[in-house]
Amino acid sequence: MMVKPIQLQLCGFVTQRWTLKPRTSLSFSSLSSLSPISNPNPSPSFKLLPTPRNTRFAPFRASSSLQSSGNVRSIKFCQWCGGSTKHDIPDGEEKLRAICTVCERIAYQNPKMVVGCLIEHDNKVLLCKRNIQPSHGLWTLPAGYLEIGESAMEGAVRETREEANADVEVISPFAQLDIPLIGQTYMIFLAKLKKPHFSPGPESSECQLFSLDDIPFNSLSFSSMVVTLSLYVEDIKAGKPKFHYGTINKRPGTSPSDIRAYTLDHHMYT
Repeated sequence: MMVKPIQLQLCGFVTQRWTLKPRTSLSFSSLSSLSPISNPNPSPSFKLLPTPRNTRFAPFRASSSLQSSGNVRSIKFCQWCGGSTKHDIPDGEEKLRAICTVCERIAYQNPKMVVGCLIEHDNKVLLCKRNIQPSHGLWTLPAGYLEIGESAMEGAVRETREEANADVEVISPFAQLDIPLIGQTYMIFLAKLKKPHFSPGPESSECQLFSLDDIPFNSLSFSSMVVTLSLYVEDIKAGKPKFHYGTINKRPGTSPSDIRAYTLDHHMYT
């Protein structure tokens, strides 16, 4: 599915509307099913599946198993007044919430945004080996949680500096990946090194540039890293990077470091 941007002139401002053009849907084959080849760190292969003409996206409605967002019942006390909470579905809503029995405020749980950089240098990408849990000892792009008071791009630059001691210039957004089951949204930017200097920060044990054929796909930290780097490799082989959106649906009960336990759904690109 390809997203075609259309610019609209509204009241002196230029906005952009994306239209969907049916192409093919994209699925990742399991890493475990890859046959051995000369590259010890093969990239997951892609399988193109035919998509019916006039494809439409149906409105998404959470199933009954997803009506409660996050671990609501773990919220025992009000964050504002300290009163005890009850757990109920407020009028006009669909999800279970923690409601203060004193001030009656509702505690809403919202997704966390993870921001990071995919750094290109001499036809290689910069990866960091994690020195913290989860996924200690596995490779990742420099990325972390967005802080209050900073933009997504500023957060990505900061995380890169903290984890790889690297100063970068952001080129463009590359991927937004939603992971509903764990309440995270990834925003990854393409970037380049301002100077060819980098070294491990406190949360990294190593930093290394990898050619596309040597990316350690079997030793990546999270499914989000597998998806991001796989899309990047495919884009480079096709001629140039695109902007991607997709939903990573993790299988319930799986470990965050189980990089095979997912599907990439609603994949769109510009």
